[in-house]
Amino acid sequence: MEKQRKALVIFSGGQDSTTCLVQAIKQYGVENIKAISFDYGQRHKIELNKAEFIAQDLGIEQIVINTSVIQQITTNALINPSIAVDVVKNDKKYPNTFVDGRNALFLLLAGCYAKQQEIKDIIIGVCETDYSGYPDCHDIFIKSINVTMNLAMDYSFNIITPLMYLTKSQTWALADELGYLDYIRENTHTCYNGCIDGCGECQSCILREKGLEEYLQQKIANNIFI
Repeated sequence: MEKQRKALVIFSGGQDSTTCLVQAIKQYGVENIKAISFDYGQRHKIELNKAEFIAQDLGIEQIVINTSVIQQITTNALINPSIAVDVVKNDKKYPNTFVDGRNALFLLLAGCYAKQQEIKDIIIGVCETDYSGYPDCHDIFIKSINVTMNLAMDYSFNIITPLMYLTKSQTWALADELGYLDYIRENTHTCYNGCIDGCGECQSCILREKGLEEYLQQKIANNIFI
């Protein structure tokens, strides 16, 4: 009999990672899921509170890793409150909320933990469709670090990115299909500025609300023509 697969979800408490978490529960079973979250000194630390609540509410074992050491070697608007968060697109490659090396560090540490737990599947909610332009959200980066981690730890990791090619509207549709649209709307945090109900101005808020509006409009239109 084949051994039941287990999964580790990199879990921020935001829309995308929560969608990945509830999908994983459906696919693996709640008893086969663990969540890993990271405290890196983010200005929107409220997301960690959301992550803790959701993990407890859904019955998921969660570990929180302190990675605030990253503040000693890089600076940006997401970890330095004295830098204003970019609220409009500009001619830069990506907004000033990009944290150098963040996803690489998260995945490496997640891999260390997963191996100790005999978990091979690592799920992360990165996306290169509707996103802020971060280079560590690209599929090519995920594939490359997957190979690197396998070689570095002599272990067959499988990094899974369920949202990689979905628009934000499609991500909301997935949440609805899983039966968690309202739950995710009410219990997750996305705002880079750390505003409880969202600032409505940062790229994260804009992408979230634009995607939700598009999905709800599409849903209404489909119902009209049924």
